[in-house]
Amino acid sequence: MVKERIFSGIQPTGVIHLGNYVGALKNWVALQDEYDCIFSIVDYHAITIEYDVESFRESILNAARTLMACGINPDTCRLFIQSAVPEHTELTWILNCITPLGDLERMTQFKDKSQQHRGNINVGLLDYPVLQAADIVLYKSHVVPVGEDQLQHIELTRRIARRFNNRFGDTFPEPRYLLSHTPKIMGLDGKTKMSKSLNNYIGILEPPDDIWEKLRTSVTDENRKRRNDPGNPEICNLFTMHKSFSSQDDIITINRQCRTAEIGCIECKKKLFENMMRELEPIQQKAAELKKTPDVVYGALAKGARQCREIATRVMEEVRVKVGIRVQRDA
Repeated sequence: MVKERIFSGIQPTGVIHLGNYVGALKNWVALQDEYDCIFSIVDYHAITIEYDVESFRESILNAARTLMACGINPDTCRLFIQSAVPEHTELTWILNCITPLGDLERMTQFKDKSQQHRGNINVGLLDYPVLQAADIVLYKSHVVPVGEDQLQHIELTRRIARRFNNRFGDTFPEPRYLLSHTPKIMGLDGKTKMSKSLNNYIGILEPPDDIWEKLRTSVTDENRKRRNDPGNPEICNLFTMHKSFSSQDDIITINRQCRTAEIGCIECKKKLFENMMRELEPIQQKAAELKKTPDVVYGALAKGARQCREIATRVMEEVRVKVGIRVQRDA
């Protein structure tokens, strides 16, 4: 039986945080055996905002190490760096030529990024969704695992694929989304999305003491002013984290004890820290091992790039012929 193909990517921001891990990476690891998976470190997407050139290469390698430490297996799936397969950007240009400008100007992410980076509203920010669409359809992917905040992008990808097929002939599947049902991890302020740029994150490779300090000072139920006040777990970001790291028994107990003030916020945070580190410590140890053996990471990325180039080369040859830029000799 031929497996359906999945494509997904992660930006090499330098820090992969709990939001990335819970919202994407754990799901990727779980999907590896069920689907034909292609996972990419999307470095071209990352350069649409200001970044430090000197540390960028290390950020890319760190992302690769972290993915492998989390359980992404290069022998089971394909793991590669986006820029190692130049067909991504070639296909982006072709898709640009069939994508209405208005579609891009309506994208929520472009509006948000424009607010966050007012001094650098570049064409890359606007065109980001077309590159993302090219990433996906270049491999004729069937499924894209996403969170709810990416649904608009997947719908645009489907429209672009449909528009290409209608104009040039059936070429690309219209990919469907695979929505993660994992609770969304907010930032340590409990109000905004966990983000490095907002400095409200916990990196999964941070030292345990640093993770505890961030948890210790994080916002919980702001209506709970004193230790003996009952709390409401449903509006507490720490309880959402418990749902991702704690056992079902712990979750039930904490839910009850918080509502009856049997447990205070610090005790709740200590239990979360204990459960969180039980899951993160093996990842941190594996990442440290991979840092000492860089050839393992380089080899995995090179292998993934070769495999993806083989697919991309075939697909792009088909695309060039269909759009009329590859001249063929008549038989």
